[in-house]
Amino acid sequence: MMVAVFLLAVPQVVEAGQAYDSNAFVAAQEAGKSILVDVTAPWCPTCAKQKPTVQGLEMSQPKLVVFDVDFDSAKDVLKQLRVTSQSTLIMFKGKAEMGRSTGETDPAAIAALVGKGL
Repeated sequence: MMVAVFLLAVPQVVEAGQAYDSNAFVAAQEAGKSILVDVTAPWCPTCAKQKPTVQGLEMSQPKLVVFDVDFDSAKDVLKQLRVTSQSTLIMFKGKAEMGRSTGETDPAAIAALVGKGL
């Protein structure tokens, strides 16, 4: 008797980035890594539009480290990074800020921002 096995491709939800941790962030800066800080809020529709682009860049750019900052609960981090709005993306190369944007959802513009720090 022959048994056929069919594998179904089930899309997985992959979260972009890792939760912001100040020690990990400083270590990545000191190592000179390319870092994208993604300030998000679960209720933010603009953040939801940015997420697939950020995920795609993270997966296609192995040198890119992405840190997620929760706009609602990480007020100390927001103050440190001078962020006043959710949907803010900040690109670093080591300790140098290479650029930032707020409310940008165009994939090409987000990729260009990330490109400044790669």
